[in-house]
Amino acid sequence: MSDEFAGTAVAVLTHIVKSIVDDPDAVTVEVDESGNRPALNVRVGDGDLGRVIGRRGRTAASIRTVTRAAASKDDVEIDIEFLD
Repeated sequence: MSDEFAGTAVAVLTHIVKSIVDDPDAVTVEVDESGNRPALNVRVGDGDLGRVIGRRGRTAASIRTVTRAAASKDDVEIDIEFLD
């Protein structure tokens, strides 16, 4: 994982997601630079994905907004994907 790329965004995203889930040790954030826009892929433990996405996706949308704001500090644009 290239933490130098969007390091601020990775740190912020990891902190937020670990604060929400029941099993913070199971949280991983990987940088995927294969697409047009780099993506941060988030994986959580069993049963925690619903907690991270939230009702009608509101929690996920908020996490994306804050993380994109952090990425702008590194002058990069990113996508955030929550994977099962």
